[in-house]
Amino acid sequence: MKGERKDPRKELGAAVSALAEQDPRIVILSADSGGSSGFSAFAGAHPERYFEFGIMEQGVTGIAAGLATTGKIPVFCAIAPFVTCRSYEMFRNDLGYMRQNVKIIGRNGGITYSDLGATHHSLEDYAIMRMIPGAVVLSPQSPAEIRAAAKAMLAHEGPVYMRIGNPPMPEIYDEEPDFTIGKGTVLRPGTDLAILSTGSATADALEAAELLDAKGISVRVVGFPTVCPIDEELVIQTAREVGKLLTVEEHYAHGGLGTLVAEVCAEHCPVPIRMHGIPKEYATSGPYDDLKAYYRIDAPGIAQVAQEFLNK
Repeated sequence: MKGERKDPRKELGAAVSALAEQDPRIVILSADSGGSSGFSAFAGAHPERYFEFGIMEQGVTGIAAGLATTGKIPVFCAIAPFVTCRSYEMFRNDLGYMRQNVKIIGRNGGITYSDLGATHHSLEDYAIMRMIPGAVVLSPQSPAEIRAAAKAMLAHEGPVYMRIGNPPMPEIYDEEPDFTIGKGTVLRPGTDLAILSTGSATADALEAAELLDAKGISVRVVGFPTVCPIDEELVIQTAREVGKLLTVEEHYAHGGLGTLVAEVCAEHCPVPIRMHGIPKEYATSGPYDDLKAYYRIDAPGIAQVAQEFLNK
């Protein structure tokens, strides 16, 4: 990993605010969460472009759709399960069906609200948001990629859902990467196994690959900052060249990245696949690092799952 760990919420808030300084169409919407989402400075500088609604995520989504019809580019950031599960119908109908240019950001995704338990975990967001026709689902993997993804998100015409976490993230790039919606990247070469990951899980996947390399196992790591549309070409290429795929995500093991990869491979290049994530249960609560270890989505856990898969 490269450099100090950074707060993904602050990185996102700063990136969107900087872009909003250049584009007066961008407006920020909040459901009692603007400060925690990194938009306090923007609210102070541009009160006429910052709208606080209180805890009513369904209503905010509908208002965002209305603002988009006037030519604005609304950005609405709040806790991940509340902007996906709570307001799913509004996203589906007001944004998806109406093809509105609205950007929804779910912060504290996955199990990062670890101590608040299952009501605050977001483990089905990739799965449900990818089912909305025309919606883009982003899950950037580092602070630099959050900044690059923010630019791509705001340049894209149409509804976008981006998921970010909460704990400080390590950097995995030497410089801000090029970001193209729908494209993944080979982050580490390898021939024995490919780990396909997204979001904050990618840093752990890279560390797991190093642990396996010390045991003589060559692991390719492929990062997918866009969950949907999935980079089918890269999935197929990886399947053909490596032949054994382990998907890793801080999400239910089924329904998200792993299911998308399996769908592509089933149609184009069937290979053995192990989908690894949180089992389909209401996840327990506790310190975040303890939960990652419990569900084996930290680096040692991923390495252990990979070795089991290879030995099977």
